[in-house]
Amino acid sequence: MHRSLALLVAGALFMEILDGTVIAPAAPHIAADFGVAPVDVNIAITAYVLTLAVLIPITGWLADRFGAKRVFVLALVLFGLASAGCALAPSLPVLTLTRVLQGAGGAMMVPVGRLVVLRTTAKSDLVRAIAYLTWPALMAPVVAPVVGGVLAEYASWRWIFVINVPLAVAALVVALRIVPDLREDTVGPLDRTGFVLSAVGVAALIVALEGLGNGFGTVTAVALVVAVGGLGLAVRHLLRSPRPLVDLRILKIVTYRVTAASGSVYRAVITGIPFLLPLLFQVGFGWSAAQAGLVVIAVFVGNVGIKPATTPLMRRLGIRTVLLGSIGIGAACLVGMAFLEAGTPLVVTLALLLLSGIVRSTGFTAYNSVAFADVEQPRMNHANTLFSTLQELGAGLGVAVGALLVRLGQAVGVAPGVSGPYRTAFVLLAVILLVPAVAAFRLPRSAGDHITGHA
Repeated sequence: MHRSLALLVAGALFMEILDGTVIAPAAPHIAADFGVAPVDVNIAITAYVLTLAVLIPITGWLADRFGAKRVFVLALVLFGLASAGCALAPSLPVLTLTRVLQGAGGAMMVPVGRLVVLRTTAKSDLVRAIAYLTWPALMAPVVAPVVGGVLAEYASWRWIFVINVPLAVAALVVALRIVPDLREDTVGPLDRTGFVLSAVGVAALIVALEGLGNGFGTVTAVALVVAVGGLGLAVRHLLRSPRPLVDLRILKIVTYRVTAASGSVYRAVITGIPFLLPLLFQVGFGWSAAQAGLVVIAVFVGNVGIKPATTPLMRRLGIRTVLLGSIGIGAACLVGMAFLEAGTPLVVTLALLLLSGIVRSTGFTAYNSVAFADVEQPRMNHANTLFSTLQELGAGLGVAVGALLVRLGQAVGVAPGVSGPYRTAFVLLAVILLVPAVAAFRLPRSAGDHITGHA
């Protein structure tokens, strides 16, 4: 395994995920500069996520057609230039446009980079490679609120994007030296029908998810109908096409299917935790944004602290056991969060969040490892493209479902007080984890053993 290549792609993934959520805590400052309402800034967040989700399915074909190195380098250049444009944006419409360009760079940057790592890594080294590619997904959602809030409060929200420019330049220099120029000898024409249907379905689904987080209205209902229709037609086409944009037949592989289906549910639940915790601390407990952000860092500490032990754990216990343990302990942590009070000793709160971060790390690493365990190299492109798309949708679904469950808690009023709706949301998220728990239980005991070395 080329460690430097895996680290390069991990860094790119960190930038892409970080920029998806980092401007949320800075929204009031951006709104004040542009003379708009804070809620209006949400369009800049949605535009970025929407562009990612729509363009990711086409990245596999682009890599085969033009070469992985060329596409990855172009993505870094576009991401860096777009970040500079975001920092210099004089108005919200310009910021939204540059966020679209930034999303286009991110859509090519991460899936193509991961594809290069997967194609150049032997099965025996796959777990180590996946470990490098997992930490950005663990760190970025937790670090983003702190980074965005601190920069907006003590410097300027524009620095959120300025810091991307030197990172992109450094990544570009390294990429030109170490990224191999992988490409297919013969590439068929682009599946335009599959791309259009997938783009319409995914875009409508993202709009619906955003709407669910703010209540269920007419726009959300129409978006859901379009999403179901578009994705339904896309699936039908992709299964029938001789050269599909994404080969859905790869879902016949049991280990991959578990990650693609129930693993996406797990990702949605876990992604919702860093979204809900700061709200509980600020709205429910009356803490400051800085205080809440610093406490949530305990999740990040757990993520990173357990990382060196994740591979030995899977080798010792097996991927199936690690998955079941991560899901079970994670559900218990969610229930524990529902019982936190403003007067709970800080050491207890930090310990609970630390444990939550630990099982978050082991769960993500296990899912990401088993996803590609049984995928043959010729099919890795399609597997990676579909996996990347589902990752984006799962992350978006997590925030939307978290917001929806808080609204549900407000409606039913089971738990009293200002923090009651958040307590209800945590308990319901724990219940949702039953879905991935059942799927993981049905996995073969030997799932992924040939890549972990578990006997």
